[in-house]
Formats: sequence, structure tokens, C-alpha cells
Amino acid sequence: MEHDKHKEMLKQVMTGMPKDETLAELSELFSVFGDSTRIKILWALSEREMSVCCIAELLKMTQSAISHQLKNLRHAKLISSRREGKTVYYFLADDHVRSIIDQGMEHISE
Repeated sequence: MEHDKHKEMLKQVMTGMPKDETLAELSELFSVFGDSTRIKILWALSEREMSVCCIAELLKMTQSAISHQLKNLRHAKLISSRREGKTVYYFLADDHVRSIIDQGMEHISE
């Protein structure tokens, strides 16, 4: 009886288990959140769109260092940008990103 229950649990979980490639992508996405500088950038961009120079001033870092992190965030499809003249403004790619940040903040404050 217990063995049948165990088999049923495994079957249920295995049926819904995403493909390895999908889980690898999810793991890669979450690894992007593993850097405090990137988290600070995402939090700042959740407040408003900003240019590289503004983000660099806010975080007291070089524009080069910020640009490197923005590249990682763009690659992960967490941020987007728009150009206005010579200035590029960065913003969160969509509300899902804001939701991830909000849920993370909620989780750590419990």
C-alpha cells in the first residue's frame, strides 16, 4: 500500500517535471540574481528608468562596471533600453521582473 502511494507521488512529479534544458535556463536566470550589484541595479530600475551615468553615481561605481552588469541583465532579458539622443535609458523588461524583486523582498522580511 505504501509502495503504491510512493509510486503515485513519483509519477505525479515526474509527469509535471520540466525538461532539463528548461530547468537549466531557470537556474541561469536565478544565478543573475546572485550578485548584489545586479540586485541594486534591478531595484533602482524598479523605481524608474535610468541612464548608465545615473546608476553609476547612485551605486558609486564606474560606468564601465555598471555597463558590464547591464549587459548581463540584458542577456537574461531582465532589462530593456531606449535611446534618447546620445543617452540610453534602462528599465525593467516587464512586470514579471518587478514581481520577482517584490516577492524576494517580501520573503526576506518575513
